[in-house]
Amino acid sequence: MATCINNNYGVSETNPLIGEHPDWDEIVDLNDSRLRRITRLRLISDPGFPYWDVSYCYGELSDGTPVRVEIGGSQFRRGRGAPSLTSQLVALAKSQGVYAKGIGLIDPGVISTLV
Repeated sequence: MATCINNNYGVSETNPLIGEHPDWDEIVDLNDSRLRRITRLRLISDPGFPYWDVSYCYGELSDGTPVRVEIGGSQFRRGRGAPSLTSQLVALAKSQGVYAKGIGLIDPGVISTLV
């Protein structure tokens, strides 16, 4: 997992997005049967804030079309005493009838964080 520290702004970012991303013509739900995989889940937070906020989620349909994905949650707990992010994402996917690992939702290279 790549980490980028930007001292100009005092932020720490994992898995920064490199290059351009396509225009998103369609938004689908996490449980859309056409969704093949998640390609990026961007989470942001402030130092000391106990939650990750979902900034965006990108995916790819079975025909290769890139889409934005509405994952059905906007925040995840973080910090001491919080369940792991992986377990929270698995529970979210399971509640929607989706296998999180099967669509790449919990792959470390897919999740990008910014604090």
